[in-house]
Amino acid sequence: MTTELTSWNEGPAKAAIVAFVEQTVANAVPVEERIAVFDADGTLWCEKPVPVELDFILRRLAEMAEADPTLRDRQPWKSAYDHDNGWLSAAIDEHYAGNDAKAKTLLAGISSTYADIDVEDFAAKAGAFLRGTKHPTLGRGYDQTAYTPMVELLAYLEANGFSNHMVSGSGADFMRPISGETFVLDDGPQKPIQIWSHLGRRPILAGGNSNGDIPMLDFAQRPDMPTLRLLVNHDDAEREFAYTGGAQKALEKAGPSGWTVVSMKDDFKTVFARIDAQEAPSS
Repeated sequence: MTTELTSWNEGPAKAAIVAFVEQTVANAVPVEERIAVFDADGTLWCEKPVPVELDFILRRLAEMAEADPTLRDRQPWKSAYDHDNGWLSAAIDEHYAGNDAKAKTLLAGISSTYADIDVEDFAAKAGAFLRGTKHPTLGRGYDQTAYTPMVELLAYLEANGFSNHMVSGSGADFMRPISGETFVLDDGPQKPIQIWSHLGRRPILAGGNSNGDIPMLDFAQRPDMPTLRLLVNHDDAEREFAYTGGAQKALEKAGPSGWTVVSMKDDFKTVFARIDAQEAPSS
């Protein structure tokens, strides 16, 4: 396990992280208070063109539309069958902007996809998909799309007495097991409630990337000890993706709120771990 931030470029973001951790240790903040919480999709690993869990569901929706032509003109089956990510991306972006009209339609379709399968079979299918499916544009498996700098950050925090926790709307079957974090499942305004419910403490570090993470980032503020709020900015079209959809409010709030914006383009020396050709899934 690496405990060095070797995949981070020298700059304000890395300096803020190191200063925060050193201050936490120097001030002897009790270990039980060293709680770090992170969003998952888009913060710890790639979420574009769609999150891995959604890709898994979309393929099932397409199969359903293939078997039943009457579904092909209904959303979300239509987008899945036509391989049209535009409507789906809009549903996600509009959700983070506060409009859940498309999201409700999407969720209604999702609820029908594996209604008749038991949890063990679902877990097996999800695990096989995660390990054996190739990301549509990055040339690597979905389980190889975690951001190396963020994985290093988790290890660095753990080595300094922190406990790391994922706070996400994604299902546990699609949470890549990095460093043995606890998984707290929720999104948006309920994140602080879920964090308090599961942990019974306010975190001193939070990391997110979207408007849905604003309540969690606000929650990680304590006047009695060091705190750090990280907002990952997807501004690297060459190595990953460049987009601000669903994150505009968070980016506007970052400066006035004293958050540290992490530029993937400027702060990440490398984005993904190097893989050998034989390690990449073929599908």
